[in-house]
Amino acid sequence: MSVASLRRYLEIKVHNLVQDFDWARIHVIGDYDRSCVVSANEKNDKLFNWQRPTAEVQDDKLVVKCFPGRDYVRHYALIIATYLNMAGRYRGQVDYELPTETACAAAVDRLSIDPSGDDLVVLGWGLGHFLSDASWTHGHGYAWQRAEIQGRRVLYLGYLHSIWGDAAGRVVSRLAALGARRVVYVGKVGALDPAIAPNTCLATGNISVLPAHPTTWRNFFGDTAAQQPDVRTGIHVTSPSTLLEDRNWLARHHGNQFVDPEIGHMGHAAHTAGIEFGYLHVISNNLARPYPSDLSNERLSTVIERRTELLDRIQEIIQHRLRTLDDPANGDDHK
Repeated sequence: MSVASLRRYLEIKVHNLVQDFDWARIHVIGDYDRSCVVSANEKNDKLFNWQRPTAEVQDDKLVVKCFPGRDYVRHYALIIATYLNMAGRYRGQVDYELPTETACAAAVDRLSIDPSGDDLVVLGWGLGHFLSDASWTHGHGYAWQRAEIQGRRVLYLGYLHSIWGDAAGRVVSRLAALGARRVVYVGKVGALDPAIAPNTCLATGNISVLPAHPTTWRNFFGDTAAQQPDVRTGIHVTSPSTLLEDRNWLARHHGNQFVDPEIGHMGHAAHTAGIEFGYLHVISNNLARPYPSDLSNERLSTVIERRTELLDRIQEIIQHRLRTLDDPANGDDHK
């Protein structure tokens, strides 16, 4: 990402109180609190992942509150520090406090849906494209809707806030504890292969490199997704922050194909719980080669149009997989 693109990316994310005022200290914590100052940069023109961290003024200190996840708190503190540094205002005033595992789990455990009778849970981004907006049922920071697809009962679940990094793994663990048997994650992923242009194809696979170890999972899609001409398959890397993905990081992960913060955590959680997991993501940017489309200009009409077409393809591939759900050739011999 160029310096100009990085600056635009940060300005979209950073709370307006950070951009507009100087603070003696900025303290980032894990606390999902919508009762304090909501960012003026927050846009609610989409169904999911529109809520940004909130802020509380304490004299000359600003406390910034993220949904509790260790990766997200660290990532957002890095976003603020990087923005202030680029603006010439960083004086070491940013710090963060990682939430406890108990606090992280308690936040995710607010999810209270019974998915035990559903054939599939579809989680993530772009869900409003699959279903009408009118009949979503809202819970604490999330919304859900059911539909019958190819004679199967499918639960669509989206979060209003970000479930960044390790938080997404806890969501899968929670769904499994509630009775889910299969989870698909729909989202956006970065390409590490310079030949893959953003917004032209989809990504899938069943291997991710976590910071501590690689992980694999029982893939919901079997070979269905990988056999599609507009789907790329490869090894995914789970990275806690886009701001850590510099040239040295890229060199260390040469030979891998994709990166995002969630997939490895979700796949590991599914493997641990003994359920199926699959991801099918729009390739939204490329870290290895500059392209006109990147994470700073996702609202361009041309980008939106192309991603709409790719969401149609995701829907078609999920429907095709549901038609063959009991086919042993697709990995269903465990039924």
